[in-house]
Order: sequence, then C-alpha cells, then structure tokens
Amino acid sequence: MAGNSFGQLFRVTTFGESHGKALGGIIDGCPAGIELDLERIQLDLNRRKPGQSSIVTQRKEPDTVEIYSGIFEGKTTGTPIGFAIHNTNQKSKDYSHIKDSYRPSHADYVYDKKYGFRDYRGGGRSSARETASRVVAGAIAKQFLHGVQINAFVSQVGGMKLDKPYHELDFSKIESNAVRCPDTEMAQKMEDYIKSIKKEGDTIGGVITCVIQNVPVGLGEPVFDKLHAKLGEAMLSINAVKGFEYGSGFAGVAMKGSEHNDAYNADGTTKTNRSGGVQGGISNGMDIYFNVAFKPVATVLQSYETINKDGEKVATQGKGRHDPCVVPRAVPIVEAMAAMVLADYSLLARTNKI
Repeated sequence: MAGNSFGQLFRVTTFGESHGKALGGIIDGCPAGIELDLERIQLDLNRRKPGQSSIVTQRKEPDTVEIYSGIFEGKTTGTPIGFAIHNTNQKSKDYSHIKDSYRPSHADYVYDKKYGFRDYRGGGRSSARETASRVVAGAIAKQFLHGVQINAFVSQVGGMKLDKPYHELDFSKIESNAVRCPDTEMAQKMEDYIKSIKKEGDTIGGVITCVIQNVPVGLGEPVFDKLHAKLGEAMLSINAVKGFEYGSGFAGVAMKGSEHNDAYNADGTTKTNRSGGVQGGISNGMDIYFNVAFKPVATVLQSYETINKDGEKVATQGKGRHDPCVVPRAVPIVEAMAAMVLADYSLLARTNKI
C-alpha cells in the first residue's frame, strides 16, 4: 500500500490498524531545537479520543502517546520523531458478521478488490482511528508554528447551521460543550439533535469551519502546490470528508467581480477577505478560513441489505461502537492537518530567496 506519507520537508508517515496492537508514525524533517510541551500533544489526542461524551463512540481508549525518538531533554533533536499509540479496547468480534460481506459506503469492497484481502476488524487501515497519528504530528507542528493560531469548530450538523461570521464568535467556548460549537445555544440544539439521531440507530453529517490567524505572507508554492490546494488535499484525506471550500467558496459565484475583489489598505492588508487569506496560491497575511464537509457515518445500527464476496444479496445488522456524528471528534483532526500543511510550507518558504 502506497500513500501513507504526507508533506515534503515536514513529512509524516503513519502506520497501524484500528484493531492491531498499535497506531503510530514517524515525523521526518522536524527542525531541531523546538521545545515541546508533551501535555499539549496529549491534550489534542484527548480531544479526538473515543468515549469522551454521550454523543460519540463509546469505545474506551486512553490514546496515550509514547514517543520513542527525536526528542531529548524536552527539545526536538532534528532526527526522526517516532511515536506509537497502543490500542487497548478492541472488540474484533463486533465485526465477525461482515467478514465475508461488504458494508455499504465503506472501503470493504474496494479494499478487497484492490488487494485481494482485507482486515475486516473495524475497517483495518481504512478506519478513522488512523487519524490519531495525524493529531500527534499536528500537535507538534502547532508548536513549531510560533504565533500562528489554528481554531476549528463545528458550524453545522445536518441542516442546523451556525450563520454567525467567525469573527463574531468566542473561540474560547469551543471546548465548553460536547459538540465543539462556540455558540452555546446552537451547541445545545446540535447535541439534542445528535442524540435523537443516535436513538434511531442512524447517523448524521456536518461541517467543520477552520480559521487560521497570524499567518505570514508568502506561504504556498505555485503552480501545482498552491497553499489552498494543499489544504484541500489535506482535508479531503480525512475519512468521511466530502467537500472543501475556502474564502467565499461556492457563494462567491453569485457575486460580481467588483463586489468580490478585496480592496487593499495602505499596509497591504485588505478591506474584505473573500480570498480567504490566499491569493495566487500564496498566503497574503489575512486570516485563512475554510469549511470541511463530513458525510454521515456509514455504519448505521439498523438492519440493511448488502452483498457478500460471491455477489449474493444478504441481510445483516449494523453492530459495534460508532459515532452517530463524526464532526465533534474531527475538530482536532482538521486542526492537525492544517498545522502540518503550514509547517511544511513554512520550511519550504525558507528555500525561496536569500
């Protein structure tokens, strides 16, 4: 299997399966001398881990990261950073019923056809549990990005949408509720809705908005490696993501050019920011903001019809411990992937000119 690495200079390779002994990764290219706060890394993992509230999967995993190399006396050494997160609460028997059949909208069928073999326990490598390794790498990237602030939050669950502009929100409230929505009233409505969906044995999708502030001018490598293109690639690599838009996004098509253009101030900032902090594929110093759309979780705890390896139609029942809505736990994953992109491009920017 190819495609397990991300980044050019700040390069992350992940390994492991949902029900294997451990997940982990290697970070290659992290500069030496970065003072790391290991508690901050664990904090981001805790934000992603299962079992943290009644509206997420009840799999109980401590998700404690163990770092094996690349750090000495609290600082990065410049050598590869190796780490692992051990699985402790696997229930592989929950998946024995789909050993020879394929769950709709999962990777079961395509993995079997591509490789001729698959790990059916929780989806194996295709499980969203792989993203725990990304969160570790992203937490380290955040500490490299001095002064850059990355805040992601849930802005939509199903048809319930937070319409306030992000600059009117208090980001300190993101972690004050289980949904991770900075608007307290909307958060409660979203939580109640997710609970009602869960009772039905069903799932629902949502949108995560990410805002990146204090980004220096000049990050991005045209022509094929534009900053927004790499952010889009990063977000679309996350399990269950179906869409990415930045700046004015799809709403911008309804505007005239004279309305959409961001007029300059004397200092180079812009009066508006419909460009979303990126022009010509390069950061312009304004806030970068984007939306990431997540589909409903494919595993529904209801009976359904599917096919088996022989192409025969079979009836089965959804089982196991699954999220009724993935977006609350995906917030730190979105932040992590954004941080990895910016860390990589910050290093690349150092090669642009003397």
